[in-house]
Order: sequence, then C-alpha cells, then structure tokens
Amino acid sequence: MSALPDSAAWHAAVAADPVLAVWAGAWSFRFAIASGNASVGFAFADGRLAGTGGPPQATLRAAPEAWARFLTPVPPRHHHNFFAMLARVPGTAVEGDLLSFYQHAHVARRVLEIGRWLASGHPAPAPASAHPPGTPAPVPHAAGAYVPVVARGTDYALYYETAGRGRDLLCLHTAGSDARQFHRLMADARLTSGHRLVAFDLPWHGKSPPPSGAVPGSWRLDTDLYVDLIMGFVAAAGLDRPIVLGASMSGEICLELALRHPDAFAGIVACEACEKITGRFTDFPSHPEINQGFFIPEWIHGLAAPQSPAACVAEIDWQYAQGGPGVFTGDIAFYAGEWDARDRVHRIDGRAARLHMLTGEYDYSCTMEMSAATAAKIPGATFRPMQGIGHFPFAENPALFADHLIPILEHLKDSAA
Repeated sequence: MSALPDSAAWHAAVAADPVLAVWAGAWSFRFAIASGNASVGFAFADGRLAGTGGPPQATLRAAPEAWARFLTPVPPRHHHNFFAMLARVPGTAVEGDLLSFYQHAHVARRVLEIGRWLASGHPAPAPASAHPPGTPAPVPHAAGAYVPVVARGTDYALYYETAGRGRDLLCLHTAGSDARQFHRLMADARLTSGHRLVAFDLPWHGKSPPPSGAVPGSWRLDTDLYVDLIMGFVAAAGLDRPIVLGASMSGEICLELALRHPDAFAGIVACEACEKITGRFTDFPSHPEINQGFFIPEWIHGLAAPQSPAACVAEIDWQYAQGGPGVFTGDIAFYAGEWDARDRVHRIDGRAARLHMLTGEYDYSCTMEMSAATAAKIPGATFRPMQGIGHFPFAENPALFADHLIPILEHLKDSAA
C-alpha cells in the first residue's frame, strides 16, 4: 500500500508544469516521496525534471494513511501541508540532507500539489495554487503617516495607516510581515463604518526603517521591547483606549498587554496565541546558502487553511518574501523563543482586560487545543475556535474572519455602553 499517485502520470505532469518551468535555473535537486515500502523519485537538473536518477538527497517520508489524507481535495487539519505533517503527524520525517530540502522546499511543495491534483482525478496541468480562487486585492482606502517613537533609548520612525471612523481598532501584524495584512479588512464596510482601523509597521518591517546606524541582521524582538513599541505608538498616534487585535506573535503580545495594561485598551482580541510556542524557531532564513525570498514564504505557507482564497494566500507569501535580512529570524526568536508566559498568564484578569481569544482550525503552530488550554487558565477570558481558517486569520480569509470579529466588537460596544 502506498497511497501515492501513478508515478508515470506524476512525472509527466511535473515535467510539463508551468509553475516549475518559471523556477527553472541553475539548480539541481533529487528527492523522493516515500509511503510505506513504496516511493516516487524526482531528479531535477538545471531546474528541470530529468527523471528519477541517482540516490535522493532528501526523502519525504510519511505513513500511507497520512499521505492518503494529504492527497484528498480538502485535506483535514495537520495533513494539508508537508510542514504541518512534520510538526503534528507522527511518522513524518525528512531523511537525508535537510539543507538541500530547505533550499528546494518550494519545489517539493509544488510537486506534492501536482500529486494531489492528480490523485483527486483531475487532468494535468494543475492550477498555479492549490487554494480556491479569490478576488483581487481591493484598492486600500487608507491614509498613511509616520510618528516618532522612542523605545529602549532608541529613536524609531513608525509608519502607520488608518481607514474608517469610530472606535480605534489597533491592528498588529504577524512576524516578518507588515500592516498590509489589514488592507482587506480596511475595505470591509462592516468594520470601517463603526471603527477606525489603525495598523503600524514594526521597526525594520514594511515602511518603518531600521534605526539610524543599525547593523543589517541585528533586529531582535523581545517581550519588553514589543510592549514599549506598542504603548509608544499608542501615545504618539493619539489613540484613546483602542481595541487591540493581533495574531501569532502579535497575539502573544496581546496576552502581555492584557496583563500589563488592561486599562489602556477597550478590548483585546488575541488570535493564534498561547502561553508558549515550541518547535517553530528556525535560523535557516539567515543561512548564506538559502534564498530567504523562497524559504520564508514556504516556511509559513502551510499555516494557511486550504479553504483560504488563493489571492489572499499569495499576498501573505509575497509580503513574507520581502523582509530584510534577519528580520523574520529576529521576530521568531521572540515568537518561539523568548516569549514564555507560563509563569504569568494565570494572573491576567480576562474580565478587566475584556480578553477574547480566537484560533484557526488549521493552525499547526499554535493549535486550537493550545489556545484553549491557555484561555482556561485566564479567569474571565473567552475562547472560540475558527473553522476553515489557519494561522493568519485577518489576512488569509478576511471576510470569514470578520464574521468572527464583528460579534466581539459588538459585545465590546454593548459592554462599554
């Protein structure tokens, strides 16, 4: 039993794939996909499929039943992406040269997407994205400006954008990205009719430059600096007790804000957050033999749900491909390293902070179970899972996420009244 598609049809579809043709170049990679005692090999030379020749540099191994779930049209959680399987499905492994695999992870992912397309009974070629089509990005109706913020004795110029009118909703972007993640929410009249969405870029991110004289690659985020930057921005931008929204690393810092500054916010919405994340730190983006423009989007690509629109997922990937050297690593050093609130989440007063927690079904980094366990330690906090959403809720499926967010905003409005 192998659960894998017919090897001849798979090779033919890979050889003719227009996406892989774009990536052709001066690179070679041999890898195999193994299921039980069966395997299918793919050998690329000069960026083009050249058969199966030679021993694989890396073998992607999983149990036949795991591959069977992976190859379904809409896979179940933790089986929708090979990185998700590595993290959450026992028996999944990369055997051989891990560096070679990471250098070509986008190639392996595309080959697997083609396999899923064929296994679902479709003829080649596979579509460019495994996600369902989505609408193009709306033209953002946002006004931008800079404010000066001093944090830990360093002067920063932070860029921010606003859209809408009403109660301020402070939107915090995820690790390695920037405020563009909120452009689609900023175009949702259900939100902008009663709230002014405010999103800023952390230093080194997006349009916020590094401080004067900073050495490229030296960015390192930690809990105290993060809190100082947020509170400094709130003061500099003149925000009056905004509601704060974050996910992933910005969801984590939302928990810290709930502990340190509950009275500074009219409500706190912490998405994809828990007291401690393990297993997600990687310094491979800073490896001199890895193209971070390909690797970082690949490292985060599988965190999106398979149901999320292709246009939205492509925007996330593109924004992650644009980060400066060491910026993503510096953020992940906080997200999956320095951040550890196991000694203090129980001291958060969820009622005083008006703390609401949400986590997507397909998030394999911070799972629904991890967020629920943290919420259970916080008196007065609420937790809700979000079906059909992954790790980037406000960016990967903004309309669906707004369906979860709007009732919370209405509740906060009623509570204030």
